[in-house]
Amino acid sequence: MTTILSPNKSLSVNPLKMSQPLGAALAFLGLKGMMPLFHGAQGCTAFAKVVLVRHFRESIPLSTTAMTEVSTILGGEDHVEQAILTIVDKYKPQVIGLLTTGLTETRGDDMGGILQVIRERNPKLNNLPIIFVSTPDYKGSLQDGYTAAIESIVSTDYGSFTPDQPLMASVGMQPQVTILCSSSLSPGDVEELKAIVEGFGLTPIMIPDLSRSLDGHLEDNPHTVTTGGTTLTQLQQLNRSCFTLAVGESMRKAAQILEQRFGTKYEVFSRLAGLDGVDAFLWRLSQIITSRCDHHFPIIPNIPAYLQRQRRQLQDTILDTHFYFGGKKVVLALEPDLLHQTAWLLNSMGAKIQGAVTTTKSPLLEDLPIETVIIGDLEDLEDLAVGCDLVITNSHGGPIAKRLHAPLYRMGYPVFDQLGNGQRCLVGYRGTMQFLFDVGNILLEEEVKHSPCSSTYVNS
Repeated sequence: MTTILSPNKSLSVNPLKMSQPLGAALAFLGLKGMMPLFHGAQGCTAFAKVVLVRHFRESIPLSTTAMTEVSTILGGEDHVEQAILTIVDKYKPQVIGLLTTGLTETRGDDMGGILQVIRERNPKLNNLPIIFVSTPDYKGSLQDGYTAAIESIVSTDYGSFTPDQPLMASVGMQPQVTILCSSSLSPGDVEELKAIVEGFGLTPIMIPDLSRSLDGHLEDNPHTVTTGGTTLTQLQQLNRSCFTLAVGESMRKAAQILEQRFGTKYEVFSRLAGLDGVDAFLWRLSQIITSRCDHHFPIIPNIPAYLQRQRRQLQDTILDTHFYFGGKKVVLALEPDLLHQTAWLLNSMGAKIQGAVTTTKSPLLEDLPIETVIIGDLEDLEDLAVGCDLVITNSHGGPIAKRLHAPLYRMGYPVFDQLGNGQRCLVGYRGTMQFLFDVGNILLEEEVKHSPCSSTYVNS
C-alpha cells in the first residue's frame, strides 16, 4: 500500500494544482448551449479563462457576477440575478452552470435560497436549467471541482422528454449507455471512447462531451455559448441508459447518484490505457451487448475486428518500445486519476517511478507502484526528481526539467507551450500506442544524445 504524505508547508511554492472553479467550468463546457457563471470577482473568472484559452487555443465562454467590495459585504443576490437575466437575454443559453469562488464561499451565501427567490421573481426562468455547484478555490483542486460539477449535472432534474420514437432499448434500436468522463480525459480521449462504444452497436451519452465543444473546430457563425457537447435532450434521457461506465475513480459517486435515481447499474474503470485497462473496458461493453440478446439465440461476445487489430498493434508497440522504458527513472506530478493511469502504464513497461506528487486526496493514491506519494507542489517534485530520466507534468514543469537536465513530457492542465491539446488522445489501444511512441522517442533521443558513439556519428 502506498503511503500518502501531506507536507506541512506554510505556503505553496510553484503550485501544481489548479482551482476547483476552473475544474467545474471545464466540466460545464462539455454541455451544449452552456454558459458557465462564476459567482465572484472578475479576476476569478479571468484566471480560469486565461488558463483554458492558453491550453485549448479556443474561445472559452465564461461569465461572472462581478462582485465588488460593497456587494461582497452586503450580499451578492442582486448580482447573481442580474447576471443570470443578462445571460438569458443576451446569449440565449440552453443551460447555465452556476459555480462559487473563494470570495462568495468565505462569505457564506445561501445559493440554494438565492436561486429559489430568483426563480420566483422571474417566471421566464422556469424552463431554464441552472446547475449549481459549490467550488471554493481555497481547498481542493481541478479534479475536485470537475467531479463536483459532474455530480451536480447528474443530480439535476431536466424535466421529462416524450419523443415520437420508441424507447432506445426497444427492439431494433441501439441500447444506450452513459459514459461518465473524468477530468483526466481530453476532448480527443472522449472522441476515441465514443468511437469504441459505437463500434459495439451502443449509443453513448457522454457526460461531459468535450469532444464536441473543445476539440478545435470552426463554426459558420459566431457563438457566445458552447456549440457542442451533451445536449439537454440527452440529459433528459439519462433514465433510459441500460448501464453506466464511469471512467476514473472520481466518477464513482456520480455513477452511484445515477443508480439511486434511475436504478442504472454501473462499473468504474480507474485506467483506460494499457492492455489490461482497455481489455477490461471492452469486455464490459461486449457483456452489455450479450445481456440484451434474446436468450433463445445466445451470441458469443465479440470484439469489433478493428479493435482486435489495434490490440495486436499495441502488443507490437510494447515489444518495440520496452527496451527504452526498462529501468528508466520517472517522476510524475498529476491529478490523482491521471497519475494512477500513467504510473501503472509506465510500471508495466518496466520503468521505475522515482517520485510522485499529486493535488488532492483520492482512494487511488493507496494503489500506486511506489512507496510514497506527496500531496504537494512542484517544489516537492523538484526535490524528488534529482537524477531522474524523465519528468511528466504540466507546462509549469519546464523550468524544473531544464534545471535538472531531464526531458519533460507535458501532461495535465495547463499545457500552453504545445499545440493540439484538443485532439490529443492517450486512451484506448490507439491512445496507449501514441503515449508509448511519444515517451519512447523522448527516451530514445536522450539515449542517443548521451551515447559515446553519438559524437562520432555526428562528426562523420
